[in-house]
Amino acid sequence: MHKNLKIGWIGLGVMGAPMCNHLLAAGYPVSVYTRSRHRAEPLLKTGARWCESPRDVAGDADVIFTMVGTGQEVRDVYFSETGLFARDITGKLFIDMGTTAPSLSAEIAAYCDQQHAASIDAPVSGGDVGARAATLSIMAGGRDQDIEKVSGLFACLGTLRHLGGHGSGQHGKMCNQITVAGSMIGVCEAMLYAARAGLDRDRLIAAISTGAAGCWALDKLAPRIVQQDYDPGFMVDHFIKDLGIAVQECERMGLELPGLALARSLYQKVSQLGHGRSGTQALIMALDQSSEINVTDLETG
Repeated sequence: MHKNLKIGWIGLGVMGAPMCNHLLAAGYPVSVYTRSRHRAEPLLKTGARWCESPRDVAGDADVIFTMVGTGQEVRDVYFSETGLFARDITGKLFIDMGTTAPSLSAEIAAYCDQQHAASIDAPVSGGDVGARAATLSIMAGGRDQDIEKVSGLFACLGTLRHLGGHGSGQHGKMCNQITVAGSMIGVCEAMLYAARAGLDRDRLIAAISTGAAGCWALDKLAPRIVQQDYDPGFMVDHFIKDLGIAVQECERMGLELPGLALARSLYQKVSQLGHGRSGTQALIMALDQSSEINVTDLETG
């Protein structure tokens, strides 16, 4: 990729900020916008340019990344009066790296086609750890030539897998979230079982992580559970949003996934308990109530 290619970035949350910083550190000129300007200050100090709206970002960049939360926020960023599409977008490429309903990705792609622009849906997995380390798994949907054009940009963020046409990246992310949801239930229940059995959780994690139970959630999030660290790498409320999209897609396809339904209901309970802005490892709060084991017991025994 030519380093004079101008990049736009919208959304500087827990994952968006370090992802954007990787592109800036690689030498690309980057223009940024986020709802709370203070989140952009560290990037502005290292050379990023501030824009007052998504519309201004689109005017200043060749390739525009978005990394925002809910479907309505995505729609506003693209289609509102101050959004990315509120100007001539001919020749520009838009990359949505958040988790969005496949139907919305298709709507964005259709509009880009009409305006002689291009889009890629490229949601990621790997959490805050992967965002900081540039080791994210990137699931992309779009045209071969568009994805090839920005492969160098994706390489700054993690490992790319092209899954098919528009919307395929988001369908891939749904599969990822379904897998993660099931894994998190297993990890949290194992930590509760260990507490009741009086095991040393750190030793247990080391013992089972190299066997068939080994997974990302066990390696990265089980230690946080032991330390009672519920800071978000990925927030519960955002996960509930993702699981809701998966449930809707299942209904559309006539597919019944009881494990997905269970995980969604448990995470909804976590949010009801006041932990919607905690990390997904806070699932143990809902399971803890069900098991009548106090989560503070994870520090003892």
